[in-house]
Amino acid sequence: MKWKTTPTQKKNFFAASLICPMVSPRTTRLTAFFLIDSDQFEKYFIQWVSDLAQLQPREIIAIDGKTIRGAKAGGKKSPVHVVSAWANDNNLVLGQVKVSEKSNEITAIPELLKVLSIENTIVTIDAIGCQTEIAETIVKKNADYILAVKDNQPQLLEHIKDEFRFGKTTESNLGQELDHGRMETRTCSVIDNFKFIEKTNNWKNLTSVIKIESKREFKNSEKPAQHATRYYISSIKANSQDFQKAIRSHWAIENKLHWTLDVAFSEDASRKRTGNSTQNFSILNKIALNLLKNENSLKSGVKSRRLQAGWDNHYLIKVLNLMKSLMRLP
Repeated sequence: MKWKTTPTQKKNFFAASLICPMVSPRTTRLTAFFLIDSDQFEKYFIQWVSDLAQLQPREIIAIDGKTIRGAKAGGKKSPVHVVSAWANDNNLVLGQVKVSEKSNEITAIPELLKVLSIENTIVTIDAIGCQTEIAETIVKKNADYILAVKDNQPQLLEHIKDEFRFGKTTESNLGQELDHGRMETRTCSVIDNFKFIEKTNNWKNLTSVIKIESKREFKNSEKPAQHATRYYISSIKANSQDFQKAIRSHWAIENKLHWTLDVAFSEDASRKRTGNSTQNFSILNKIALNLLKNENSLKSGVKSRRLQAGWDNHYLIKVLNLMKSLMRLP
C-alpha cells in the first residue's frame, strides 16, 4: 500500500500543529509528556468523554482492570494496572484510574464510580468488585449492579448455592452460541425470593441472585466438553433472558477494549516507563480509540482507521476535528 503522506510531510504537519509554548527548546515534547500530572489528565479525560457519550437507559457499563505488561523493568512486576469503565452500547471508554497492582482494584473502583455519570445504567463487575461498599456506591449514583460472586465472598457464595439447591427458581433461560468451532450452551436461572441469604441489608438493594451454567463443546475435536457454574448478585428484578444478555455483555470490555488496545495499539508491547508515561499513554490510547470508533466515514476496523490516520493527513484532521467539535472549541 502506498503512503499518501510521506514521513517528511508528517513531520512538518506535527511541527506546525503541536505547539507547546511552556516547553523549553531543550525539552522534547515527549519528555514534557512524561511530566504531565496523570491524575489531572485522567480527570480531564473523564470530563471530555462525558460529552462524547450519550448513555442509553439501562446501558451496560462494564468495569475491569488490565495490566500494562510491557511497563515492567528489571524483571519486576508491572508497576501499572489500569481499571477502566466501558459503555457497551456507545462502544466508548468512559474513564480510567491507575492502581499499583490488581489487588488495589477494590479501592480504585469506588473512586472511578464517583467521578462517572452513570445514572440509570447497569454496572457489571467481576468478582473482585463484589464488595458492599462498591454496591452501595453504585446505588448512590442512581444505577444498578450485577456483581460476580466467587470465593472472595465465601459466606455469600455458600448462601447463594443453598438458594439454588433448596429454594425455588423463578425461571430459566437457555442460550446457545456457535463460534470458531465451539458450541457453548448457557442456562441462566434467577431467584428473587430469598430463603437462605442472610443479612441482605449488607448488600444495598440486593434483589436477585443469578446462576449461569455453561457447557462448551468442541466441534471436530476430541477435546472433552468444559463445564462451569458462575453466580451473581444484582439490585435488579428482571427475567432470566435479560440477565443472560446483560452478563454476556460484560465481556465486551475484554473483546472490544483490552483486546483492541493490544492488537490495534500494541499496548502490552509498549516499553514506556519513565515518569508518568505509561499511564499518560494509556489515556492517549483510549482517547484515540474513542475518536476512531466515532469517526464512521471509513468502513473498516480500528486498526485500519489508525493506519489511515497515519498515512492520510486529511483523514487525520477529520478525526481530530471530531475531538474539537466534542470539546466545543472555537
